[in-house]
Amino acid sequence: MFTIKTLNEISSQGLSLLPRDRFTISKDEENPDGIILRSFKMHGMDLPPGLKAVARAGAGTNNIPIDACSQKGIVVFNTPGANANSVKELVLTGMFISSRKITESIAWSQGLKGKGSEVPKLVESGKSNFAGPEILGKKLAVVGLGAIGVMVANAAVALGMEVLGYDPYISVESAWGLSRAVQRAGSLEGCIGDADFISLHVPLLDSTTEMVNASLLAKMRPGVRILNFARGELVDTPAILAALQGGRVSAYVIDFPTDELLGVDGVIPIPHLGASTPEAEENCAIMAANQLRNYLDLGNIKNSVNFPDCEMDFTTGLRLTISNRNIPNMVGQITTVLAQENINIADLLNRHRGDLAYNIIDLDGDISEVALDKVRSIEGIIGLRVIRR
Repeated sequence: MFTIKTLNEISSQGLSLLPRDRFTISKDEENPDGIILRSFKMHGMDLPPGLKAVARAGAGTNNIPIDACSQKGIVVFNTPGANANSVKELVLTGMFISSRKITESIAWSQGLKGKGSEVPKLVESGKSNFAGPEILGKKLAVVGLGAIGVMVANAAVALGMEVLGYDPYISVESAWGLSRAVQRAGSLEGCIGDADFISLHVPLLDSTTEMVNASLLAKMRPGVRILNFARGELVDTPAILAALQGGRVSAYVIDFPTDELLGVDGVIPIPHLGASTPEAEENCAIMAANQLRNYLDLGNIKNSVNFPDCEMDFTTGLRLTISNRNIPNMVGQITTVLAQENINIADLLNRHRGDLAYNIIDLDGDISEVALDKVRSIEGIIGLRVIRR
């Protein structure tokens, strides 16, 4: 029986995928095997000693202490692509409202309340203040071609836009899903230099923090509209404010507004609505629950942000999963211990990611506690689980 702690309200559609005969779910578990959360901030939280996995029902994991989890062998999952359509629709909305001044016109129209019979004339005389260009035929630069970026690029093509995409790390899966009409840019500067709209879809890393800075802004077409539904820190706030004031940028649509950006002409602040649809919340919960179940039941890893993807069909009745530092001869040391204990390996899979590695080992027969302790004592071993079927 596994115990699961929820740190936020999680869709029942997702939690229903954790069978009650093997999973106990509660907000009050003190030492859970797994945690499912959305936006709850785990930084500063004491990690329970029995915690094996954390599943974030969403793409961003800034609210999870990933380094601390990695040191304890705790696998952290996210749900890339589960909210992609929700974000895509909001990006398209951002393009329309930044181009046609729709939100400003609505607010102005609401201010005509009480003008009585004058309203129709006032509407006709004032509408010219809110004119804006169509997006048909305009150039869109999509920076980052993951699940969301691909959907945005494809939708923009369908709307008759000329689309350029830039992603030096594009996956095979994303490449397969990308429209042939999307032009591939060889550099970030080449992607954004002539664009009417720029949409950001890259993760927040040390290398991407404030990637949109004064230098990059100076290389953009005057009047460009920038859409940021990825992370606020990707854009240098003082630089974007200066670009707005100087006319280099005509609109900045941001789903992560800060105090400095509020009340500024040209800034369209949206209160982090990217994944705020019932469909997205449900999809994320379903994906998170499936990944957590697959890991706890079978030891398989998919969509982890700190450990490598590692999945293998269960071939025997006994499986070891071992996490370790990615250092030489780890597999050799593990298999040597098993051989010395006369334990036969039926199948083995080893994968690594950065400084961490993960092993799935299916065994013929049983394994003693003495043998398990010998494996645990190998320098560099972080965690070991025994899974029986």
